[in-house]
Parts: sequence; C-alpha cells; structure tokens
Amino acid sequence: MDDPKLKYIAYLEGSYLFHGLEREVLEEIAREARLRRVQAGAYFFHQGDPAAVLYVLSEGRVKFTQVTPEGHSVLLRVIGPGEMFGTVAALGDAQHPASGEAAVPSAALAWNSATIRRLMERHPRLALNALRFLAERLAEFQDRYRELATQRVERRVAHALLRLMRKVGLAVGDGVIIDLAMSRQDIAEMSGTTLFTASRIMSGWESRGIVRTEHARILVLKPEQLEAIAEDMPLLEE
Repeated sequence: MDDPKLKYIAYLEGSYLFHGLEREVLEEIAREARLRRVQAGAYFFHQGDPAAVLYVLSEGRVKFTQVTPEGHSVLLRVIGPGEMFGTVAALGDAQHPASGEAAVPSAALAWNSATIRRLMERHPRLALNALRFLAERLAEFQDRYRELATQRVERRVAHALLRLMRKVGLAVGDGVIIDLAMSRQDIAEMSGTTLFTASRIMSGWESRGIVRTEHARILVLKPEQLEAIAEDMPLLEE
C-alpha cells in the first residue's frame, strides 16, 4: 500500500526548500516525514523551545507570535498549506524565536533536524534551496523593518491586511474574506501600532466601505482601495 504521506507531494513541490527536486526524490523525502496533527489553539512549538523539527503545512493555518522583553505578544505572520516553518531546525542547534499556534485544526509533514541534515547531504539542492529561502526571509524582515521605520500608520495597517489577504484570503461574492479570526489587537500588533490607532483606522475604512468585519473575520470589499492606501497613491473615485 502506498504511504499516505505521498498524497501531500504537491505541497512539497510548491515549497521553497524542495523546489526543483525530481519526483522520486520528493517521494523519498515524504516517506522520511511523519504527519503531525494539531487542534485549533494548540501549538506546534513555543518560543524558546529547542528547534528540532522542520515542517511543511499540509492542512489548516498557523500563526506565529512572539513575546517581547516587555511582555507584549506580537503577531508576526500567518501561513497556509504548502508553506514551511520551523526552518531553524535545518540549520543546527537553535531555539524557536516565536510560537507556532494552529489557528484552525491543522496538519504538517515533519522531519527532525538529523533527518533534514542527512537529506541535505544526500541531495545538495536542498542546502542551496535553504540558503535561498533564508536570504528571502531576511529581505522580507528588512522590508517589514523599513515599513515600521518610515511609513505612516495607515499604510502599515493596509500592508498588513494585504499580506493576510494574499495568504489566507478567499474570494466571496462581494470581496475577499480573510479566513482567520482577527482581532483589532492582532492588526495593531502586525502593524506596530496601538489598539486605539488600529481601531480608528479600521472604523474609518468601514465607514468608507473599504472593509467590513463579519464574525471576527475581515471582508475586504475594495482591494484596489487598500492597495492605493498601502502604496500611498490617491484613492480612486468612488
């Protein structure tokens, strides 16, 4: 009987780490994995835990939060199926810099760090892909830092919603819904601002028909207007 993990090969093909590998190599890698299931609200790992496992998400959504030295919880990002996480496990002994929580019931293919290192030795393309992935993540962090340092708050909130929309957005009849329960505190944390400011901006956008909140989910009614705000362009005539 075929290994049930082989049905997730498509997620490996779309993952940065395994890009460009032949089908038989991907099948070998899938067989080396274990499938881990996590209920909504449970954690794949906590901030400060030893980073011993690399994951590729196959079902659900995972959100990553970090507690600052001042004790504030900051929502860093949200991922969907096909994306990698726990990547520090591929680079040797380290600790997780953030906690990974299942936002909905989720599952992921998992490889321990020893297995990943063995696979990299056997398939050097993996190591090259890992370096490229880390370079891309570094560029992403630099972009986020530049946003926080140079952009006015409304643009930062718009960028945060657009990132979520692209990651977990679902097209519906009157717009794109961010398929994840999001509080205004979460939006404030992702944008590097206060709850008061994020609430004021969101309320203003709701009054202008740009977004609408439905059962803790955000419906983006006018994505083009949100893009214009994020890029500091004049809003289109309504």
